[in-house]
Amino acid sequence: MNDVRCIAVVDDDPGQRFLLDTALRGAGYATLLCKNGEEGIDAAPRCELMLLDVRMPGLDGLTVLKRVKETHPDLPVILLTAFIDVRDAVAAIKTGALDYLEKPVDLDELISAVDDALGSSGRPVAGADALALPAGIVAESPATRQIFEQARRVAESKATVLILGESGAGKEILAQFIHACSSRSGTPLITVDCGTLPKDLIESELFGHEKGAFTGAETQRKGRFEQADGGTLFLDEIGELPLALQPALLRVLESGEFRRVGGSQQLRADVRIIAATNRDLEKNAREGRFREDLFYRLNVFPIVAPPLRERRDDILPLAECFLRDRKQRLSPAAERLLVNYAWPGNLRELRNALERASILANGSLIIPSDLPQQIQAAPAEPEPVPAAANMREVQRRAILEALEKTGGNKTRAATLLGISRRNLIYKLRDYGL
Repeated sequence: MNDVRCIAVVDDDPGQRFLLDTALRGAGYATLLCKNGEEGIDAAPRCELMLLDVRMPGLDGLTVLKRVKETHPDLPVILLTAFIDVRDAVAAIKTGALDYLEKPVDLDELISAVDDALGSSGRPVAGADALALPAGIVAESPATRQIFEQARRVAESKATVLILGESGAGKEILAQFIHACSSRSGTPLITVDCGTLPKDLIESELFGHEKGAFTGAETQRKGRFEQADGGTLFLDEIGELPLALQPALLRVLESGEFRRVGGSQQLRADVRIIAATNRDLEKNAREGRFREDLFYRLNVFPIVAPPLRERRDDILPLAECFLRDRKQRLSPAAERLLVNYAWPGNLRELRNALERASILANGSLIIPSDLPQQIQAAPAEPEPVPAAANMREVQRRAILEALEKTGGNKTRAATLLGISRRNLIYKLRDYGL
């Protein structure tokens, strides 16, 4: 099967067609060149993405977009125009356009938009990470990629995993990724939030109960260990587990054996344990607030989920991922605010802030006033990294050197710097380069 993806270029200007054809072929794509709207409609069944000029004689771009979407609703269409008109942009997004770029087109931005539209498998990319991540998981920063690589490796074993990190840092996402990469991926992933269950019900929740074991136990009930037999049990907020129940959990971790509440029969379950907490369990164990032997039994393979402020390269890609289905985008000023904010609530706070901004935005563009007040009040630059007060200047010089070495090729420069091309383009704007 041919791996080259085909792009239809629909533009009445032969110079534009030649320019886009050259850029796309240079990026590894095949092209279909169409000089008018009728040819564009005919090309829709034979391409995987369409670049469509808005202002053309005969059938204009919006008319072509509407007709293409009627017959090929899943075909990504990116509109190109020298005449930015808010009404046209709104109409295009409502009709189903994926993106709307202004002429003269920045070719790096265009190729980036095409790559994003077709996904990571759109074309071979030199130096691309071997780590494959599911849709919706963003790992642009080196720190995040390293964490997911650790998670992928431990997934292949049977080791118990302890995920540490602040609230909202994505610990549950890591647990789901580990399960999905493991040999148990076709079996249940059962989640128990130890921080939200009433203390007198946690034992029954974990191990089940027999009929009549306590008031209200009218039938026998299987616990989460039995439900997860053959699969994975994710114990979220494990630091909230009462001390009195910790010996029973330690016993089942060591032997795989347990009893239902009110029962005498010894039961067994083949369960892979992943636990998570935002507490310092080692310190709690030293202070007697968590069993030391249980801590060491859980801490076989610790993974620390970094807070969002330590993975700033991920902020804009995460925002784009969230806003994609809403067909909205961030203004450059709004992007700067998101990157500069400290995000004490991590991913959860980012998601909530974008949900609010999406509702308040007047159309497809999110501007600073749409964002929560605390984000608008963020300092002009992120807090400096300790012992690196001159980091911005160091990064600026590194970017200039990489661009000089690659003759201005942004893709190769990004590879040299170990960042994504999208992140490099953001940094070029941020540094005024």
